Amino acid sequence: MKRTAAAFLLFCLAAGAASAPPPEAAKRPPSTGATTVPAPPPHLPPTAPPGAATPAPAPGEIDTQDALPPPSSAAQDLYASARGDLLQIRMLLKNGRTQSTVGSGFLVGTGNLVVTNYHVVSQMALDPDVYTAEFVDTDGNSGPVELMAVDVLHDLAVLRVHREGSGFFKVPERPVKLTQGQRLYSLGNPLDLGFAISEGAYNGVVTRSFYDQLMFGGPINSGMSGGPSVTSNGTVAGVNVSKRRDGESVSFLVPVKYVQELLRRVASQPAPPKDFNPLIAAQLLEHQRAMVDRLLEEPLAIKSMGPYLVPVRESGQLRCWGRSNVKAETAYTLDAMSCAMESAIYVSATQQTGHVAMTHQYIRSDNLARLPFAALASRLFRTDKLGSAWDRRLTKPVCTEAFVHTRTLPLRAVTCVRAYRKFEGLYNFTLLTASTNAAESSLQSRLDVSGVSYENGMRVTRAFLGSFGRNLRRPAAPAPAPPAAGGKR
Repeated sequence: MKRTAAAFLLFCLAAGAASAPPPEAAKRPPSTGATTVPAPPPHLPPTAPPGAATPAPAPGEIDTQDALPPPSSAAQDLYASARGDLLQIRMLLKNGRTQSTVGSGFLVGTGNLVVTNYHVVSQMALDPDVYTAEFVDTDGNSGPVELMAVDVLHDLAVLRVHREGSGFFKVPERPVKLTQGQRLYSLGNPLDLGFAISEGAYNGVVTRSFYDQLMFGGPINSGMSGGPSVTSNGTVAGVNVSKRRDGESVSFLVPVKYVQELLRRVASQPAPPKDFNPLIAAQLLEHQRAMVDRLLEEPLAIKSMGPYLVPVRESGQLRCWGRSNVKAETAYTLDAMSCAMESAIYVSATQQTGHVAMTHQYIRSDNLARLPFAALASRLFRTDKLGSAWDRRLTKPVCTEAFVHTRTLPLRAVTCVRAYRKFEGLYNFTLLTASTNAAESSLQSRLDVSGVSYENGMRVTRAFLGSFGRNLRRPAAPAPAPPAAGGKR
């Protein structure tokens, strides 16, 4: 399977323009209050050998291991208790009150605060003059919502509504203890078809994302974003956020610890912000500082590609992949190595940021003469693929070109910078390089760093550019053959 930085294979679960329901579903009117209870899953293996003692929770932790009834009755009973506090969140275009996107949310405790995903309400946060929002409950009642706070880094938001919860969904202040294989229940309104409950299992913490996420082994679908994932007694374990497009029932939850932090922030603020754009910018700047510090806390690793040395970074957040066109019927050979972060920060349906990607291509040919090869290398060095120049979220790219010389390798380098229009102090950097030391081979590299300060963008590009080199080590000469038996000494 081809893997690229642009395709994270993660799918946010808000339904709308970015993820419309299939035609046959779109023709059906959305149901209200319909309960969909899936068939019970296979029996989960015990988390400890029969007769083994269950480990006690650490001091201050909530132990969520309780006696569970059979799966089908547990889901039915839980939904019956939870339905009054489960909401659908709809984004509406103010002109005409047309529905734009839909997601889910839930009332916390007995108060009037609702937790959902940031990406469900991002339009309202970024463009409040254009978009508004409303909630719809399981009985079809609706009402306005007020945006109280957003946490872009963990994809969370808190709303306020003119109704109170029953107390079913509990967000405790203490940490929540979960055990691998423990049954969880996710709720929401998938595909705008009606409210539903889905059973699955907790499968640990995902470490490849920049921030912790929980892996949920159960089906959650578009429109369930922002809905709760709870234990059998209603303790919130996480918030539905995304799923893998290339897997079956591999879904992800925002851990409840981030919900706890955001609710504490709401409790301490005198009033909601009038403009969320500066707040979002501050959060993105906070993220980029941590991202760049982690990226550069150690020197970049150096790998060999033919006669060249190239910088890479492999870590829990960045993974590298290789490919070659060696089997293709072409006049040249191209080996490529790509490293990219497997997660990014969602800003809007058309913009993700807080991401790093690097690519190296080693090109050579035994069939082309020098002039045709130079034309090929020049054609492959594309400086025009830097994103749409008409993208109104960013300024047009400002590029500088120079010929630089590392300790062992001369390079042509093009650096392009674009500023974010809504978020002051944030930029996208792209660095393109091409070797100029050989007529029969070419090393072409690209670095993309999105959502960074100008200073940190320069830090990363300087570190990347200064790490190139030539592989000066020559292969060892073969050892002389031993004399033949009976030969002269």
